[in-house]
Amino acid sequence: MIDSQDSLVPQIDENGNVIGAMTRGKAHDGSRILHPVVHLHVFNSRGDVYLQKRPEWKDVQPGKWDTSVGGHVDYGEDIPSALQREVREELGITDYEPKEVACYIYDSCREREMVYVHSTVYDRPIHPDAVELSGGRFWSMSEIRTNIGRGIFTPNFEEEFQKYFLSDK
Repeated sequence: MIDSQDSLVPQIDENGNVIGAMTRGKAHDGSRILHPVVHLHVFNSRGDVYLQKRPEWKDVQPGKWDTSVGGHVDYGEDIPSALQREVREELGITDYEPKEVACYIYDSCREREMVYVHSTVYDRPIHPDAVELSGGRFWSMSEIRTNIGRGIFTPNFEEEFQKYFLSDK
């Protein structure tokens, strides 16, 4: 299995305005052209967060634990539609209430993304897609704190989760 390198994603400016289109392959080839992605952090009512395990065939961060749902916005697609599509594709969830959390630019040596972060509380069964993911499970906040910095999670997840969800209050 391999990610489609030819699917089109929007090229955007720093205000989120679409200024062109490019392939997914171009978005990840080190050119660092800004493009939008959606994230959803799925919590249960106990405060645990569901993380997905990235398959080994992924071109970015294979085999690591990551945000509940994350994916590219397709060219011509709006943020709510992209979020709904990705959540359905990756976790089989269609009946949830997303809450907008933040929007920020994630910059790495390989890519540059405008990340639209959402969260939800969900207590029903989750059915991770067997092709898109290598499984998933709920993690307690103490498990996440214990494992940050150990190479288990994607760097993007660690940075985002610490900034928006892990408080030392």
